[in-house]
Amino acid sequence: MSKKSSRTFTGIKLGTHESVAALRNALQARGIRVGKWGNDILDQVTVSPTETQVDLVVVTPADLYFKDGATRIGIYERAVALGLDLCPSEVGPQLRLQYVDQPQDEWLCIAMEPILDSDGYRGVFRLGHERGELWLDGNFGNPHNFWHSFYSWVFLRCK
Repeated sequence: MSKKSSRTFTGIKLGTHESVAALRNALQARGIRVGKWGNDILDQVTVSPTETQVDLVVVTPADLYFKDGATRIGIYERAVALGLDLCPSEVGPQLRLQYVDQPQDEWLCIAMEPILDSDGYRGVFRLGHERGELWLDGNFGNPHNFWHSFYSWVFLRCK
């Protein structure tokens, strides 16, 4: 990766809720806004049956040597070649619950296998802090969608 230091999240817990319904209740209890697309793909998340911890890394296409940006598939392939991995889908809602001090106007896309929504579109989670509200939503997950060099992606750090 480029010399710019990437941010990390260490010890993010998965498997802390027994079901998607329990995750959704936890998001609601904390006042987290869930967008329509985020809600749609949340229905299809696989929840870990046991509690585990993962470490995550935030990178941009520029960090991965794509100075002008890249497609989602290009970003994923380069990150994996450099030793990162895709996140389980549960990372989206779990990171949203655990990353409560997210800076205003920051949005993070979760590098995960896209989930087909009810309209047949591929989606990945994104989480943000906008106008004082924490959000869990979705974004385009098509392999050839172009992402500018400044977009932030969250990957799983391999152990």
